[in-house]
Amino acid sequence: MHSSLTNATQWATREFSEAQLGDKRRTKRLVKIASLLATRPSGTLPPAIKELKDIKGAYDFLSTHAVTREKVIAPHVQHTRELLGQPGEYLQIEDTTLLDFSMHFAAKGLGRIGDDDGRGLNLHTTLALRVNAWIGNRPQVEIVGLSGQHCWARTDSPHKGRESKHQRLQRARESQRWAQAIAETDGPPPGCQWTYIADRESDIYEVFDRCLERRVAFIIRANQPRALLNEGESVFKAVAAAPCRGTYHVHLRARPRQPARTAMVEVRAIRMRLRPPWRPDKRLEPLALNAVEAKEIGAPAGATPIHWVLLTTWPCDTLDQMLRVIATYAKRWLIEEYHKALKTGTQAEKSQLATAQRLQSLLGILSIVALRLLCLKLLVEIEPDQPVAWDETTQAIQTVLSATVGTPKGGWTNRTLLISVAKLGGFLGRKSDGNPGWITLWRGVKELVLLVQGYDIAGASPK
Repeated sequence: MHSSLTNATQWATREFSEAQLGDKRRTKRLVKIASLLATRPSGTLPPAIKELKDIKGAYDFLSTHAVTREKVIAPHVQHTRELLGQPGEYLQIEDTTLLDFSMHFAAKGLGRIGDDDGRGLNLHTTLALRVNAWIGNRPQVEIVGLSGQHCWARTDSPHKGRESKHQRLQRARESQRWAQAIAETDGPPPGCQWTYIADRESDIYEVFDRCLERRVAFIIRANQPRALLNEGESVFKAVAAAPCRGTYHVHLRARPRQPARTAMVEVRAIRMRLRPPWRPDKRLEPLALNAVEAKEIGAPAGATPIHWVLLTTWPCDTLDQMLRVIATYAKRWLIEEYHKALKTGTQAEKSQLATAQRLQSLLGILSIVALRLLCLKLLVEIEPDQPVAWDETTQAIQTVLSATVGTPKGGWTNRTLLISVAKLGGFLGRKSDGNPGWITLWRGVKELVLLVQGYDIAGASPK
């Protein structure tokens, strides 16, 4: 974590120096902008870029038609996919988030978002994780990178109510984005296992096919009461009627008006064959899958109880195998954390760039900056007690933090370092507070950078 806070130039060079933008000077400019945004994450450029000529250069860079979000992130995505080819077990988690620029009235090229009550962009991301170890039936993971990302503006008119099912299935649809990153590869090479994980919106028969064609396992939360082949009931009814195989504790993160808690769930599973839906252009085949149900019992008053039905190709013959499916699906929260890092950690929605094209180009940089922030936070989740190894380049951070918030009683570890940085941003650090959120981390990193810069200037001064 500490080295990532200081070596922004090295990080930016590694992530962006291979971008093909038609001119080496553009690539050099990209690396410089990225290193500044990594040091002071911000959706608006002036807080991160102090020199007027550099701000002008950044605006000119983002206005160049040769610079696109796809080209900016291409080296990172390519490198991530290469890492996914190394022997091991990997998870690829997908989700979509909305970037709201409704208050940016002058921006051109934005589209409808949500229920058409705002203007902005849709961003669909595939986050790749490596499973380093299994602790019981829970996977311990580390972030590999972004293995795919698509961004678009809904500039067309709503189709709902104006077309038949046949017409809808014949045209291009937003739902086709699901597992597109999987379809863009040849699948895992020998010695690799990939598992695709997504929420209910990805409960699409073609997504199942797309994964199976690429030899990719999947865990997808069921959304539709799909019919079973040669049976008169749905997936939901069939798995609910199965005997309870055991109970399991799931830790739930805090959500709006929902405090964090540990839920006890009953676990059931069935083996089934799904009846394929009708399609106008091809005949779909029945699929043999497992369904795992995790249903909370004894939820506290006012809380929304957990009820997951997960469709998977993973084996579910034993309780331990079922629990692995549930615990692995629970890692989906990391894609939500990534979107928080992008929108709160980098303040991406604060940008005032004049066109959707420029916003997307900046978004390409901030997407990788947000991943860097998430890696810092995840380090505390998986190795909280790992001692911090200070070196010459990071000694200033230790000195500044010790002088401002004090040296932790238990010494400098990944968790105490993160908390100390967050304290600079207003985090209280009480025992009941848990780990800091994105807003206090963002403020803390900005404050730390200023303090370290002042420390360095003072050290360089003869006085």
